[in-house]
Amino acid sequence: MTAKQHVVVVGSGIVGASIAWHLTREGAAVTVVAEDIGGVATTSSFAWINASWGNPELYFHFRRRSMAEWKRLARELPGLPLSWCGGICWDLPPDRLEAFAVEHASWGYGIEQLDRAAIAAREPYLKQLPDSALLVAEEGAVEPVAAARLLLADAEAKGAKFVNAAVDGFIRSGERISGVVSSAGIIGADHVVLAAGAGSAPLAASVGVTLPLGAPPGLIIHSRPFEKRLNGLVMATDLHMRQTADGRIIAGSDFGGTDPGADQDATASALFAKMKDSLTESDRLSMEFFTVGYRPTPKDGFPIIGNCGQSGLYITVLHSGVTLAPLVGLLASNEILSGDADPSLASFRLGRFG
Repeated sequence: MTAKQHVVVVGSGIVGASIAWHLTREGAAVTVVAEDIGGVATTSSFAWINASWGNPELYFHFRRRSMAEWKRLARELPGLPLSWCGGICWDLPPDRLEAFAVEHASWGYGIEQLDRAAIAAREPYLKQLPDSALLVAEEGAVEPVAAARLLLADAEAKGAKFVNAAVDGFIRSGERISGVVSSAGIIGADHVVLAAGAGSAPLAASVGVTLPLGAPPGLIIHSRPFEKRLNGLVMATDLHMRQTADGRIIAGSDFGGTDPGADQDATASALFAKMKDSLTESDRLSMEFFTVGYRPTPKDGFPIIGNCGQSGLYITVLHSGVTLAPLVGLLASNEILSGDADPSLASFRLGRFG
């Protein structure tokens, strides 16, 4: 009988959790090594699932494919905190908003134009309504930390292990990466997956792999749980917001968060005041906390997925982690265990940076 391949996954955000879950489902022996569940970017994410504006057609279709994979994942994992609530947007100048609608509709995105009355009917608590907005009914959101916990718990129930530790480096057997050095000791593996967000860059550098990666900060405010005020995602000018499953209204100046500036508390207070002022009947609404996340963003904006020139080491680093997590988990696990390259990932290899 062939022994199971042992894979160490470094990182337990939504991407690492998805990879670990898919690997376990495919029969691998999986060890997840991380200091906590959720990581940095996942716990601070706006968590919008979309294939929206600003992307070339190839990346649009990749993201939309992952939206379908979220639905598949929800069927396989009951209780996943996922909502296909749809989103309305008017956060671009009218000419760019129209161009976005025409382009994405031609690619198959379900876009509908709403007038002021339709916007008010959909989101009755919005105080300041535009003359028109776009509705994308197929977009959604997930509660990302809860989703990561559920994925990891299900993987553990099927035999995966979680090691609460920091990873300090890698071990080699000849020319191959064969495990990690952690604060809990050395953990050997047939494959190591680096899914540690912005923390991937220094770890990769320790074995001579350069990741062209930025990590811009983004501040997101979270209200205390409140009565229903938003039915879906709202992408207004300089204010993106949604209401979570537990009733918190979260917001940033856009979905990536707000530049926290020199005084994070002042930035958060000003953003919360703006959000509160955008809603009617919000006098009792109060802020509970804010987060500052560091989004791992490759310099061209597109994911880095795959082998990296170091045998035994597989890297996944991407900004759109919430949207792409189920698809990346599926494709990465298949590549790692089969050894076969997936053509749909050809545009997202590290080698494109030369």
